[in-house]
Amino acid sequence: MAGKSKKKFKLMDAILGTVCLTLVCESVMPTAAIGNTQYFWWIFLLICFCVPYGMITAELGTTYPSEGGMYDWVKRAFGPKWAGRVAWNYWVNFPLWIASLAVAVTDIIAGMFNLELSIVALLVLQLVYVWIVTLLSTQRIGESKYVVNLGTACKVILLLAIGCLGIYVFAKTGHSANPIEGPKDLFPELSLDGLSFISIILFNFMGFEVVGTWVDDMDNPKKDIPKALIFGGLLMALFYILPATGFNIALEANEDWIGAGAEIVVDVLKALFTAVGLSPATMHVVIIVMGFMFIYTFVANIASWSFGVNEVAKYAAEDGSMPKMFAKTNSEGVPATAAYINGIVASLIVIFGIVANAVSEDFGAGFSLFFCLSWITLLVGYIPMFLAFLKLRKVDANKERPYRVPFEGAMAKVAAIVPFVLLIAGVLFTIFGDFSVEYLQENIPLIAGVVLSFIIEEILVARIKSSKKA
Repeated sequence: MAGKSKKKFKLMDAILGTVCLTLVCESVMPTAAIGNTQYFWWIFLLICFCVPYGMITAELGTTYPSEGGMYDWVKRAFGPKWAGRVAWNYWVNFPLWIASLAVAVTDIIAGMFNLELSIVALLVLQLVYVWIVTLLSTQRIGESKYVVNLGTACKVILLLAIGCLGIYVFAKTGHSANPIEGPKDLFPELSLDGLSFISIILFNFMGFEVVGTWVDDMDNPKKDIPKALIFGGLLMALFYILPATGFNIALEANEDWIGAGAEIVVDVLKALFTAVGLSPATMHVVIIVMGFMFIYTFVANIASWSFGVNEVAKYAAEDGSMPKMFAKTNSEGVPATAAYINGIVASLIVIFGIVANAVSEDFGAGFSLFFCLSWITLLVGYIPMFLAFLKLRKVDANKERPYRVPFEGAMAKVAAIVPFVLLIAGVLFTIFGDFSVEYLQENIPLIAGVVLSFIIEEILVARIKSSKKA
């Protein structure tokens, strides 16, 4: 019995669990849009962002364990107002994400059955998705674990299938829609437009701080955590690069993929299945099956993330940084009110998007707009955390740290400042990929969404009483 009580959590289990939680199928399309330069960005950001980000969150998470996570770390360093900003951005990205996936559902259905969906059909299908995931969010994660586990299996099958199918087509035909003819094809352009893809890869890494929560169960966290971050980052990159490579072999990479909607998945599957000689009837059946698997992963994504997001919103509401209604729970202790608010906000977003797009197609409402707003607000929420790390290292130097980032002095500052700068760059380049009048006009909806989020955030923050200690 004594030996059994000392059994430690296996490092591979922690890595696989983290990868499965943070891997989302809908991120493959924006990743594939980068083209061959994605390989450079994955390596560069794995080294310059993922590893220091993971180490820093591991130190903060083990030194200041709390349900509030980033919210508490930033509050300790900079006070309740900055913590309120973190809470807002961490929460608001979620209903935006739900709305983007609702649009993706109708995009895939339209592509599978070659349909032009009416406004009524779009509205009904998107709202049905929103409220299915909302109701799932009112249950404890243990009650919906089968939904999440099956969703994880679907993710792995789909992403590996697209990647392996693309590699098989290349091996069979020797043809790629995006050939690599030399080193220059692997390096991005040093322009605002070329750098706008930073945020896509950064978004794919978000959530990797989960690794730090297993420190107490590891035999040697000082050695295991860096290994876990590197290995986990490589595994994460592999699961994104494989299907993105399949995309790039099938069709010529295009920045419009980010805004084309999820129907591009159907186009890629048709191109790959045609290349391997699948009959039209068989291809149609397989595409429908895979299409519904994609849609199911969109349900599982929200089910797996909802409890954590809603718990942080509840925690912040109890602390006075979010409206009090977020703190209400149901009989099982689940922050159900926060889940319902997510559903209502997501519903309003998709209704607005459908109506606005019907009035003017130039509005561009859809997967691209909502997904971009989602990842921008999420990235913004992480920005203060890196400066909080440096501040807490200074003002709370004597605090015992079960895991400590293996850098001191100037190197510790570099480890925090580089990810901090990359996050800011990713956000700015996504909003302002170009300063031409035409580009800014096309991105008015995105810019307006960011400004509106900022205004609401500051209204909420203004209500928070500053702490004298902060």
